[in-house]
Amino acid sequence: MDGVMSQEEINALLNSPAASGEEGRQEVLTDKEIDAIGEIGNISMGTAATTLFSLVNRKVEISTPRVSYANWSDVCEAYERPCVFIRIGYTVGLDGSNILVLKENDVKIITDLMMGGDGTNTDGELGELHLSAISEAMNQMMGSAATSMSSMLNKVIDISPPQADLIDLQQTIDESEIDEFLASEFVKISFRLEIGDLIDSDIMQLYPISFAKEMCASVTQSMEEDANDTAGNTSTPAPESTVAPQTATPQPAASQMSAPQMGGPMMGGPMMGQDMSQMYGQQVNVQPAQFQPFTGNVPVGYGPENIDLIMDVPLEVTVELGRTSKSIKEILDFTPGTIIELNRIAGEPIDVLVNGKYVAKGEVVIIEESYGIRITDIIK
Repeated sequence: MDGVMSQEEINALLNSPAASGEEGRQEVLTDKEIDAIGEIGNISMGTAATTLFSLVNRKVEISTPRVSYANWSDVCEAYERPCVFIRIGYTVGLDGSNILVLKENDVKIITDLMMGGDGTNTDGELGELHLSAISEAMNQMMGSAATSMSSMLNKVIDISPPQADLIDLQQTIDESEIDEFLASEFVKISFRLEIGDLIDSDIMQLYPISFAKEMCASVTQSMEEDANDTAGNTSTPAPESTVAPQTATPQPAASQMSAPQMGGPMMGGPMMGQDMSQMYGQQVNVQPAQFQPFTGNVPVGYGPENIDLIMDVPLEVTVELGRTSKSIKEILDFTPGTIIELNRIAGEPIDVLVNGKYVAKGEVVIIEESYGIRITDIIK
């Protein structure tokens, strides 16, 4: 037809994979929505890092999030070893779920630290104990993140208990084992996770595109409500006063707040390391405190302390027969009839503790049908 394309050929060309490539993908979310998702991830994961610090007692750092599009093959290429998928569902405030992806060895290190280890006991396979422990850690971490999102979105956000599963990305995955949104394109938020000198790796948070748009819409609505409230407060005339008016510094909206510092409990905020006079724009008269000299003289009429006032305070007395250390594997092998050897020789005096403090030694006696202890030595 002299080189002229028919309408059917034009439609086929426009709907071809080449025409719906990178340019078409970027139209799914606007730049403004991508920035909003990054800010939400920055604040929520920053709060989660603070919670993780309290669980593992190690310095925790999470980098600025990187937002991109991805599909299932992208996830498989990023993680070569089996990894843990942790599904977090939202029950109040938002309707949807997201998935946090952690490497298998990172989960072993985190759970070992949670159980009082030094993070080096990572031998053996990942079992139900690891999955249960990491689910509890994520429950606390994402719960605190939901609290931060509640402040950002000005509405209550709550989550269901996270569910952790071990997924081998190098094997064929049954579609029923993964969330439906992973079968198509989704939003991927990548973070760099560092825990002391034990973990330095990437973690991913996967969102359905529809859920990401819902969060962006909530952020936009919250910002509009804050703007309306600010405009309403500004239009209200101030009452007459004999005091000269001062210019108040407007408070930033919750969505404009920066992420909390990670690696330790949240402290002070913007006043840390700043002069109070700079914070409020006023001159503050600072003088050293004045104290009367201490002479050491006891006031007249001051008698000795009356110990009878605390005689009725109850104290907990504990008798310790002995101790031992067992690994988690050995404890899981306990059955009725298992014998546990203690670190004390038969006939050796046993310890008596009062409120956890070692105070005496004694020997076991039988009083009618009950055990008792006869004090043989008082620890001075």
